[in-house]
This record gives sequence, C-alpha cells and structure tokens, in this order.
Amino acid sequence: MKFNSNTFTSGSITSPADIPVRTRSSQIGLTLTIPIYAGGGVQARLREALALKDKAEEDLEAARRQAVAQARQAFTGVVNGGAQVLALASAVASSKSSLDANKIGFRIGTRINIDVLNAEQQLYAAQRDWHKARAETLMQGLRLKAANATLAEADLNAINDLLETRQP
Repeated sequence: MKFNSNTFTSGSITSPADIPVRTRSSQIGLTLTIPIYAGGGVQARLREALALKDKAEEDLEAARRQAVAQARQAFTGVVNGGAQVLALASAVASSKSSLDANKIGFRIGTRINIDVLNAEQQLYAAQRDWHKARAETLMQGLRLKAANATLAEADLNAINDLLETRQP
C-alpha cells in the first residue's frame, strides 16, 4: 500500500520562521500477518486426518482378509459337502437294499419284525443325513457365490430346482 502525504511547515528550529519550507514525503508499506503458533490446532487436525486415513486403510485390509477367509471357508464347505453327499447317497442305497433284504427275510421267516423296523429306521436316518448334507452343501455354494459377489437370482432358482429332485 502506498500512502502519500504533503507536509507544509513554516519553519523549524534550524531555519528561521520567515522562510517557508515545503517538504513532500511518500511512504510505502506492506502488512503481512503470519501466525507463528496457532495453539496446536492445525497440527492436531493434521494428525487426526492422518490417523483417520490409516484407520480407513486398516479397515479396508481387514474387510479384504475377512472376504478371502469367508470365500475359502465356503469353498472348503462345498468340496467337503459334495464328498459327504456322495457318501450318504451310497448309505441310502445300502440302507434300501438292507430294508428290502430284511422284508424278504421276514416274509420267509428268517427275520423278525424288529429287524425290519431297525432297517427302516436306518434308511430314514440315512435319508435325513443325505438331505441335511445336500442342503448344507448348497448353502455353502451360495455363501461362496456371495463372498465372490456373483450371487444372482438364477442361482436361487437352480437351488430350488435341485431341492425338488427325488432322493437317490
């Protein structure tokens, strides 16, 4: 900023009063305000922002790890469940054969009624376990698709169709 000022004096101590003295002076000034210390508020906000950024990065990494763990767990469930379903399907077939054999034995008199009832109980237990393993395997498949973000309505429709199929 520039300030102009004109000063007129009629004299001074060194000059007589009867000689008018005219002087002209100009001043230029600049005002700059820089806070030397703002009470730590700026540094505190900076540290807070950096800490929030680090927290967000750690939260993202934790979510990524959790998604990977869920996908691995679901994949393992699908693989193990498939093997269990096959084994239980064999158990159901074996139980049916056992029941048929016990019924024939009861008719010809080599088996008693309790043998037939036990064979039926074993068949129904095997069928129950097969249905349970099948449903859990299908659920693990849905969990795997959900963990991979590929779950769609068509997947649910396909599972409905699978659940309506006849037992082995």
